[in-house]
Parts: sequence; C-alpha cells; structure tokens
Amino acid sequence: MARGAHGFATQAIHAGQEPDPVTGAVVTPLYQTSVFSFEAVGKDRGYQYSRFGNPTRTALQVCLAALEGGERACCYASGMAAADAAARLLRPGDHLLLGVDIYGGMFALVEEVLRPLGIEATYADALNADAFAAAMRPNTRMAWIESPTNPLLRVVDIAAIARCVSAAGALLTVDNTFATPYLQSPLALGADIVMHSTTKYIGGHSDVVGGALVTRRADLGERLERIARVAGAIPGPFDCWLTLRGVKTLAARMREHQRNAQRVAEHLAAHPKVARVYYPGLPRHEGHALAARQMRGFGGMLSVELAGGGRAARAMLNGVRLFALTGSLGGVESIISYPWMMSHAPLPPAERLRRGVTEGLVRLSVGIEEAEDLIADLDGALEGA
Repeated sequence: MARGAHGFATQAIHAGQEPDPVTGAVVTPLYQTSVFSFEAVGKDRGYQYSRFGNPTRTALQVCLAALEGGERACCYASGMAAADAAARLLRPGDHLLLGVDIYGGMFALVEEVLRPLGIEATYADALNADAFAAAMRPNTRMAWIESPTNPLLRVVDIAAIARCVSAAGALLTVDNTFATPYLQSPLALGADIVMHSTTKYIGGHSDVVGGALVTRRADLGERLERIARVAGAIPGPFDCWLTLRGVKTLAARMREHQRNAQRVAEHLAAHPKVARVYYPGLPRHEGHALAARQMRGFGGMLSVELAGGGRAARAMLNGVRLFALTGSLGGVESIISYPWMMSHAPLPPAERLRRGVTEGLVRLSVGIEEAEDLIADLDGALEGA
C-alpha cells in the first residue's frame, strides 16, 4: 500500500500487513523462528537470521513508517534501546543538546552512559526556540526534545526547534510517545528522527515492551538498521506481533483516551484539593494554542499538582481503586504514577525540583474505561488527600 494513499486508521490496519500470499491469512503470521533456510549457497529467501530481520518485524516497521510519514522505521527491544540506538549516531566529542523537560530514563542514559563515553551533553529550555538555538555549539550533532513533555505536558514548537537545529547542521530527534503518530507528525514539522516507546500507546495493552525510530532519510534509516543488527537490541517476533496487533486499534483508542482525559482534566481543574492541572486541552494551559495548531488532539496524559503537597499526593496514589499505581502509561487501563519516585527518580532531588517535578505532582494516563467511573475513583482518592 502506498504511504499516504489512505487515512490513518486504514493505514494502521493494512500498511505492511497484506494477506499472506501462501495461505491468504489476513493477520500477519508470527514468524517465531531464529533462522531461515537458504535456497542454495549464497542465495537466501530474503531473510537469514532473526537478529538481521524477521518478516513479522518487517511488517511492524513498514506500518510504523507509514503512520509517521517516514521512509524507514527500525524497531528495538524497548524505548530506551531505541533512544540508545539514536545516540549511537554520535561520536566522542560530539555535543547533544536536550530539552530540560525530558523523561528521567533519558536523563539517566545521558549521564550514566553517554557522558562517560565522551559525548558532551547540555540541557536548554525547548519552550524558547531562541534560547535553545543559543545553546547550540559548533560541535552539536543532535538535539533531543519531546512534546508534550513528561510529566508536565509542556508543548514545544517542533517546527521552530527544527529550523534552528537544521541551520546548525544537526539532527533533531523528537520523542513522540505521548502524542503518538495519530495526534502529531514530527517528521512533517522538520524532525529528522521520531522516537517511540511502543510499550505505551502503540502497543496499547500493557503486555509488550518495545521501541522504534522512524526517519524520513534513507541514509539514517540504513545506519539505524545496521546499529540494530550489530548491537542486537531487537524485539522478538512475538513482541512485534503483539505490537502490530495493538497498533491496529490506535486511532480508535486515542479518540477514547483523549475524550476521557479532557473530561477528567476539566473535573480536576475545579477540584478544591487540586492546585493545578497540566493538560494541553485546557484553554488555560500555556501551550493550548500551540497544541491546537501542531497536534490533531490533546492526548490521554495529564498531571496534577495537589494543594496538599507530597502527603496529599501519597494519599491520592494509595486511595485509587480503578487506576493502577505503576510507572508506565498508554494502556487501555487507567494508570496513576508518581514522577517523584518513578519516572524521574534518576534525577537528583534538587534537579527534579528545578524542572518542576515536585513531591505533590501526580501523573495520570487516562484509559478507555467509562469516564464517570474514573472521575468517581479519583474523587474518592482525593477525599483523603
């Protein structure tokens, strides 16, 4: 199927997933094999060894490339494996510029792995494109941002950042995990690479771990594929099959996620025990107008700052019954997280506070249950907060 020939939901179900030519099966087969036999010496059938390539993984990669409007996608064993693969494009002495408001795991990768390898890294406010551009150096080879950000749901002007990064001759990588390709297309806004933790919304059912990088450049795609082959952080065929099954319903799920999130955000914004709600769908959110231009919806993620601080946050976290208390997001079930002790625990306490991650901050991944039930669950938890 030609990319762009059909709408998003159609692409999610059909791109890379033509009926099996041998049996006519409409679901992409699970090629649970490590090796493929050769027709003869030096003549394979398109595959040799599953670390190098597997038909189930190929189907997922073709689908993700189509959804992001890219030329090439490469899948990895986790979101952090994908982030690590993108970072392997850098060499000792290169400079990596990152937005301040980034996932804690990315901070850990930079500080514990990349910096000891001789890669320079600094952080700048990506909400201010001029300030971000001023932080570029002659040796800047890559910039890394996410939008909306984790966990404060700040909205970065991707096109503006892309212009300044491109002018400096560097690559721009955008973590699109929160928005998903259904709501946002960073490549169309000028990004060179889009990163996903497919564990989250793309898989969508909290039953598989994976990551992906999508690029509009064939040369980058080849390099990223080579990194996957050589370093070996590839997903198994069953993981790819589960992710491919999940992505089929991405459009339908995201519509429900954001419908529920909007209702939850509006309700919590009026709650006396909530000091602030971070959700781009609220008109008072500082990034609301930009999100309305840059995205096709506001997503299923939101965070709240409780008036009672850390004590109230812990009471709320321990008081929910429908929301699962865990550190992930993007599943059909609603999830409640505590960035202070979960996603952003790798940052020192002072750094967490500097970045706006307080002990009173609670993050919600709003699922696709009945909105009334979710609101009642949160109200009950807030009674003791």
